[in-house]
Amino acid sequence: MKGRLALLLIVNLVLMSCGTVGSAIADEQQPAWRSVGVDPAQWTDGPVEEDTPMKNTYQGNAIFEIEVSYIPSLGSSRQSGTITLELFEQWAPITTANMIKNIESGIYDGIFFHRVIDDFVTQSGDPTCKTTFFYLEPNLQCGSGGTGTTIPLEHDENLSHVDGAIGMARSQEEDSADSQWYIAETEAHNLDPENRDDGGYATFGIVRNGMSHVTKIATVPTSDDPTGNEDIQNPASSAGRPVNEVLISSVTLTGVSDPDGTLRFGPQDSEDTGGFFALVEEFYAVIFTSTFLIGAVILLAGWMFARIDTPLSIEDQDKDVSLDAMLLDETP
Repeated sequence: MKGRLALLLIVNLVLMSCGTVGSAIADEQQPAWRSVGVDPAQWTDGPVEEDTPMKNTYQGNAIFEIEVSYIPSLGSSRQSGTITLELFEQWAPITTANMIKNIESGIYDGIFFHRVIDDFVTQSGDPTCKTTFFYLEPNLQCGSGGTGTTIPLEHDENLSHVDGAIGMARSQEEDSADSQWYIAETEAHNLDPENRDDGGYATFGIVRNGMSHVTKIATVPTSDDPTGNEDIQNPASSAGRPVNEVLISSVTLTGVSDPDGTLRFGPQDSEDTGGFFALVEEFYAVIFTSTFLIGAVILLAGWMFARIDTPLSIEDQDKDVSLDAMLLDETP
């Protein structure tokens, strides 16, 4: 009986340990940035809002930052800043997964915006658009490069080209988007699929902070609009290369949107939000496992000692032994 009890406890402990190991493996597979909650209250420089689902932020959506450096106008000094964007993973899973993969691989670090059109879009994302010796050096591939992996055109009724939307650049083929993307400097609903005959373009996120940098980049002097003056525009402007490099120093996944505070503060309990019991609840798995481990070791050790010390035979005991028995008379 003791052996069965000890075996049962050991099996239970092993199963619990396997579950703990499984959870640890799952946590290791999750990228570290997924566990970082970003407070939307810190976003104060967003685009002009339209009454669409894109104006709201959603718990758990990936947040990334673009570090930019640019010269806003002729003769001015170089400025730097951060553009923060949210990816709508729930509505564009394929496109956002492609963007996340490219960010994590680092292909956007050190490239520049190669196409800027005022009052329309600012385009980048080509890993071949890098300055090696001097800016504006001949690079015939810049503007047409990518990773070589394309994704299908992905639309959702909740997504459109609102002010600050980020979308995927592509060729005439609908399913040709690769790594290049653009940010709408103002609303550009003429790119939405319902307003076009070629399938339109896919949006998958929006600027949450740093929109003022997008606006300034949109009006930098370009090859087909060298003044950089918003009042003097070239109506034929379509592929303007900035006169001065608009550099993307880095693109980094920084966390996930956390409007509920779940990641920043943990699940909130209205009755008990802190103190000893909150601590016990937080470390419940560790405490529960440790208690069973100690108990199992003690019981197993006791069972082993009981089996080692075998009972004495009657020959080994004291000669003066009294037996609690009576010899019955055999006579009827």
